[in-house]
Amino acid sequence: MPVPVPQQRGVPAAETPHGADLTVLVIEDDPAGSITGPELSAAAGTRVRIRTARNLTEAGRLLTDDVDCILLDLALPVPTTNATATTATTTAPAAPDHRPEPAPGRADELAVLTHVLRIAPLHAVLVLTAQDDTELAAEAVRVGAQDYLFRGELDARVLSRAIRYAVERKRADLAQHQLTESGLRAQENARLERGLLPTPLLDGSDLSFAARYRPGRSRALLGGDFYDTVRTPDGTVHAMIGDVCGHGPDEAALGVELRIAWRALTLAGLCGDQLLSTLQQVLEHERQSEEIFATLCTVDIAPDGRRAGLCLAGHPAPLLARHGRPARLLPYEDGGPALGLLPRARWPRRQVELGAEWSLMMYTDGLIEGRVGAGSSQRLGQDGMVAMVNSRLEQGLAGEELLEAAVAEVRELNGGELTDDVAVLLLGRDPERIRRRGRSASRPGPVSTASSTATAPAAASAQRPPLYGP
Repeated sequence: MPVPVPQQRGVPAAETPHGADLTVLVIEDDPAGSITGPELSAAAGTRVRIRTARNLTEAGRLLTDDVDCILLDLALPVPTTNATATTATTTAPAAPDHRPEPAPGRADELAVLTHVLRIAPLHAVLVLTAQDDTELAAEAVRVGAQDYLFRGELDARVLSRAIRYAVERKRADLAQHQLTESGLRAQENARLERGLLPTPLLDGSDLSFAARYRPGRSRALLGGDFYDTVRTPDGTVHAMIGDVCGHGPDEAALGVELRIAWRALTLAGLCGDQLLSTLQQVLEHERQSEEIFATLCTVDIAPDGRRAGLCLAGHPAPLLARHGRPARLLPYEDGGPALGLLPRARWPRRQVELGAEWSLMMYTDGLIEGRVGAGSSQRLGQDGMVAMVNSRLEQGLAGEELLEAAVAEVRELNGGELTDDVAVLLLGRDPERIRRRGRSASRPGPVSTASSTATAPAAASAQRPPLYGP
């Protein structure tokens, strides 16, 4: 039978739409006894084109993307080592082989099948076998064939139905494999991103800490916003929050780099303008283009908790709430430009009086750029955020509850999910809480070294902020 000229098309093998023409590659040493294309076309109700190959070398030449199904005779002579290596090298795509190995004692009988599966991992495969060899046929399906047929029962109707079934089954297998791989990649990315979120280092500090983080990217755990908090050996608590322009994975990676650099520089003793100048150098070396910049807000709180130094690099000013007074924005006039905009910029450090009891909220612009009402063009803005926070403070909310309510209300006002990344952290000082802790620490009691050591990691991990889903 003459072999039709192969016609390349955009639809991959095993993804042929239902009712479309079919191309079948028959591999057997006596193709003259096979069912013809017209017979199959009449039984299938659609055009079926048949290509025939007497051996695996011919099959390798005829195997193209437009072949929908391979009909393989398991009685075909086993290929030589040289022929097998040549065909596999020139025909097989670069794909990992995850198929099960044949059962012991069956490897030689299924050598032809394993070779075909290796060179045609994306094609449906039907095997032909003798009627008295059911076990071999079943083993062929376990190894990777989509179905089997007995030579003695072969007719156009049965073969047409089997080809359709094999093509659809291979299509489903490929879809399931891709879905599984996507799920595994998503899990791995989630573990990686979760590990890159900061764990504040506040051991020995009397300050309270709370944080909320929501990436703007769909199904992501990490965005371009970043923050961190550490306590240095002299008792100073340093806090930082920043925002890399953009929302993609490159921006998220750059945010992680800047956060890690900030922590290292802070622990090394840098602060204020010197620290921000060094961070700008890090950004300039690591960013993908010169258009990328980052805003930043840093605060260093004195060991007594009553004063702080503030540096702003193009970032919104923090919100300070003192006991018995409405929350207000800290001064912004002395701020410098965002990192990455001006080569020799300077960032002055402003001294701020905090008082004895206070809460300091640092945030990224995702919190204030949400809409006020679905379909509205009006933004919440800093004034709207201040009013919202004061309303929640009047209700007696603080700490985790305050942040939870604030983020929830911003989402509600926006009429749905926020498109920008949102990071918010809250530091606070409560003299009464400090006194209670001091009295509790001064009470005599049994000390268990093992217990205190075991709970330290748990306490650190508990400081990770809750993650919001997309």
